[in-house]
Amino acid sequence: MKIFVLGSGAGGGFPQWNCNCPNCSGLRAGTIDATPRTQSSLAINDGSEDWLLVNASPDLRAQLEICPALQPARAVRDTAICAVLIVDAQIDHTTGLMTLREHTKRLPVYCTPSVHSDLTSGYPLFTVLEHFRGVDWHPVDAIGRTAFQIPELPGIELQPIPLPGEAPPYSPRRHQPAEDDTIGITFVDRASGKRVFYAPGLGGWTDLVIEQAQQADVVLIDGTLWKDDELADRGAADKTGQEMGHLAQTGEDGMLDRLAPLSARKILIHINNTNPILDAASPERSKLDAAGIEIAFDGMEIDVA
Repeated sequence: MKIFVLGSGAGGGFPQWNCNCPNCSGLRAGTIDATPRTQSSLAINDGSEDWLLVNASPDLRAQLEICPALQPARAVRDTAICAVLIVDAQIDHTTGLMTLREHTKRLPVYCTPSVHSDLTSGYPLFTVLEHFRGVDWHPVDAIGRTAFQIPELPGIELQPIPLPGEAPPYSPRRHQPAEDDTIGITFVDRASGKRVFYAPGLGGWTDLVIEQAQQADVVLIDGTLWKDDELADRGAADKTGQEMGHLAQTGEDGMLDRLAPLSARKILIHINNTNPILDAASPERSKLDAAGIEIAFDGMEIDVA
């Protein structure tokens, strides 16, 4: 099983187009040791020609350019993307579906009923896409923890679980999210049994989350904020991480304390532009290094076998 990180940033990417925080301004000026990041997305492959796209970022067009395996190679109009898996209905994980509107066939999309509801009502991407190639929806049962497979990728089993999170602003469940508005996925290499737990949006540590993280060989997990009030502290917004459905790296139940004891390879993804860990010379980054916690970057390749 191979994972290619197409985008490692949170909503808005890094630098964010309208942000002048120390990170964004420092990156533009070249005064900090940092690397640009597009918005969170993965591609996963089991050794075949086909790849599963996990979340469809608004930056998908640029992301496809850094992954040769996803570029057309077999026909005049072609893609190696055989299906899309969406873990929530947030804009930064779904807008790239519009880029795929001229897929060579109806696009198989895997998501929960709650996500499907939002993408056919408050943010009706699926409805719009019916005027192009269209979408074939495959329901994901995270509440029942029903494992499934993508037919084109028989070497990988997908095991969903519900995550504490937040529904999108356009959802009727905003501030009262359904159990399956946000999910995590464990990808299991069926040949080796190796496991990758992916949770780019995580608002709390449940028993299920802890179980999946402890069983995983690789944990790709929410790295949005360093501290809960980071956005206000940086003058960027008045929302806390908890209000957005994201745990911070520090503070009560923070990522650092939870990740440090795990034997898995630990990688933060979905990193907000305000997070000081983006600066490789920051003391916050040194703390991650000391704890053996990595930071995902665009173009990162993870081989799991």
